[in-house]
Amino acid sequence: MRQHIFILDYFVIATVNNRRQLQALADEIDERMTNSGATLLGKEGYEQADWVLIDFGIVVVHLFMEEARRFYDLELLWGDCPHLDWE
Repeated sequence: MRQHIFILDYFVIATVNNRRQLQALADEIDERMTNSGATLLGKEGYEQADWVLIDFGIVVVHLFMEEARRFYDLELLWGDCPHLDWE
């Protein structure tokens, strides 16, 4: 991502099945990244739990419920950036 947007290196997008899973995954990512020395710069959408954005500066994580992911379609917005499908 760095060659397309200078403020970050990684942009992670994931879909979850329900709100409890979304919040649990957000908590786990926050804990593991913080334990590895990353600084949490911001977390948005946790209470609504249809799209959670977790910002660690060079890594930004987007966790979506299926409907929200289709609606916002971030892959289209950042379509010219290299991507890696991962399961």
